[in-house]
Formats: sequence, structure tokens, C-alpha cells
Amino acid sequence: MGDSLLHANSELMKLMRRPAGFLLALLLASALWGCGEPDAKPEAAKPTLDGGVVVFPDGSKQLAAFTTEVAKIGGARIIQLTGRVVWDEDRTVRVFPPFAGRVTKILARPGDAVHTGQTLAVLASPDFGQAQSEARRAQADVELATRNLNRIRELHGAGVLPTKDLQAAEADYARADGEMKRAVARAGLYGKTDTVDQTLSLAAPIGGVLVERNINPGQELRQDLQLSGSPAMFVITDPARLWVQLDASERDLALLKKGLRVTLRSAAWPKETFTATIDAVADAIDPTTRTIKVRGSVDNAARKLKGDMYVSAEVESGSEPALQLPSKAVFLLGDKYYAFLDDGPRRFRRVEVKVGADSGGAIELLGGLVAGQKVVVEGSLFLLRIQRQLETGAPV
Repeated sequence: MGDSLLHANSELMKLMRRPAGFLLALLLASALWGCGEPDAKPEAAKPTLDGGVVVFPDGSKQLAAFTTEVAKIGGARIIQLTGRVVWDEDRTVRVFPPFAGRVTKILARPGDAVHTGQTLAVLASPDFGQAQSEARRAQADVELATRNLNRIRELHGAGVLPTKDLQAAEADYARADGEMKRAVARAGLYGKTDTVDQTLSLAAPIGGVLVERNINPGQELRQDLQLSGSPAMFVITDPARLWVQLDASERDLALLKKGLRVTLRSAAWPKETFTATIDAVADAIDPTTRTIKVRGSVDNAARKLKGDMYVSAEVESGSEPALQLPSKAVFLLGDKYYAFLDDGPRRFRRVEVKVGADSGGAIELLGGLVAGQKVVVEGSLFLLRIQRQLETGAPV
């Protein structure tokens, strides 16, 4: 290679002595210089690990991948829950048959508005006929006891019968009268007592809307339907006011109190919200799901919410505002949450944090950071990968 360069340099000097060959000489010189060994590029500095802290060298291009933000106190704490809308049990009644029988007429359908005392269905019931018969027999017993008492009073007044006979007659009358009142009252709850026709009319105990019917014409009904877990014959409620049952976690328990305002959202009405109020918080935690039941009431005058409809809820707690960060700044590792703290120039330290509710892209921080600290909000997972590689000795 050295002899070739000497020969080429000799030829270059000859060309430079010719005016026309000056440009050609420059081109040849460039080619010769290109034959030399190229300069090696210096290797870029890589991040290092200093006691668990990822340290980047000055001027590292990887720093452009990270964006930090200061942790600060946010607004009022928002708790997000899920649940469903159910009938208001204070305004709902389920009708079960008081006597066994066969359905002969159905006089109301789901969706009908009913008033108190309105007949919903008619049953032919031998059991109710027996109750009517007992009432009639009790009435006859009272008439007989009354006549007997009047006769003994006359004889006692004439001195024919002793006082003990009068007292026995009065006792017999009292027993007959009491049994008559009981039998008549029992049969009178469900129908007529002046005849024995076995016709049982099922009346609406309250006014409202008939929302459910679970009988058919000719169906045989038993008296123990409620005890056997069978559905009610009819369900009547006032759908203008509903209950909402929410599932809360143990960490939210201290923030949930009676009277707090709840904002409900439903997939059926994505552009609308509904306002509810917490009425009660359960005294026990479900041992299987580890959730606690929270009940609220919601006005439903427009009838847009339906029974058993799923909803999401946001509860604005009455506690002090909490520290907040963008949700993307926090990541889950195992069963714990972490964030990367800006620990000085080009230094990032992973810290464990305790989180609260996540709402509107912001997450509450209940521990691990204080207000004013800078936290990585963009690139935290990339930073985690670099840290893992440095810990294992893998190339970064």
C-alpha cells in the first residue's frame, strides 16, 4: 500500500505542472486521501445505575423522551363506583297469594297504573272458601250464644238459676264473639264474608305502576310461593323514585357518608347525568367480593332510568382535596403502584405510591409523594425498561 501511494504522489506532481491537469489532480488527491483509515466515532455515553437511581449522562438524547410535571393539590376528591338501579323498596310491594287456588281472571297488565284496592286478578280458592265458611259459622255461634245469654239472664233475674250459670253463659258469649271477629276479619281482608263463594279477589295494596306479572290464566298457585323463593304474582312500585345500589371498596369507606351527592351515568343516556343522594352505607363487607354496599335514592320523574339498569357513579367526598397527578404517571408493578421521581439533574428514582380514585385522567395520591415534587408523566415505562436492563446487566 505504501509503494502505491508514493507512485501516485509522483504522478500527481506531474499533473499539477500542467494547467489543464490541475482539476484532475485535485480529484485524484481526494481519492487518495479517502484510501486512508477513517476516524472512529466516539461511543455515546450510556445511563448508569447509582443506588437504584437511573442517571443519564449530560447531553443524552434519551432525555427527550421524558416529560415531568409537578405533583399538586387537586380539587375535591372524586370516588368512582359502579352499581345498578333498583326499585325503591319503600314504594314497592310484591303480591303473593294468601290462599292456594286457580287463576280465573287477570285484570291488570304490566305498565298499567293501578290504585289502592284495585282488583288485579281473581282466583277460585277452596282454601278461601273454608275461611268464608269459618266466618259464617262463627257468626252463627255468636247468635246462639247471644240467645242463650239472654235466656239465662231472665232466669237468673227471676231467681231460678244461680249466678254461676249466668257467668258461664257470659263467658261462652265472649269466646264466640271473639272467634267471630277473628274469622270475619281474616276473611274480610281478601273478600266477602256474607257468603261462601270461594272467589278470591287479589287487590293492589298500594297505588303505582304494575311493573311485573308472573301468572297466567288457569295457573294453580300455592300459598307457600313466597317461602319457596318463587317470584311474586305482581310487583307494584312508584318508578318516579328509585334506589341505586353501589359497590364501594374498603379504601373508600371512610369517605362515604349519608347525604353525599352522587352523579350517575348510564350507557343508555351517554350525554345526560342523574343526581342521587346517599341514604345508607352497609355495616358489613361482602366476604367474597370485599366490597361494601352503598344505597342512594334518585329522582326519576322523567322515567328514563329503569329497574336493574347498570350505572356508573361519581361521589364527591367531603374530605380535604388530595394530591393529584396525571394517571399515566403511575404504573402498576406486581401488586403495588409506582412513579418515577425527578431526583435532580438527569437523575430519576422509582418510588412506591399509594393511590386513590382515578377520575378524568387524574389520579389521587394518598402517599409516597408530597406537593411540589417533579414526577415523570411521559416515558415512565421506557424509564422502567432502562432501569431493569441496568439491573440485569443487559445492553441499554
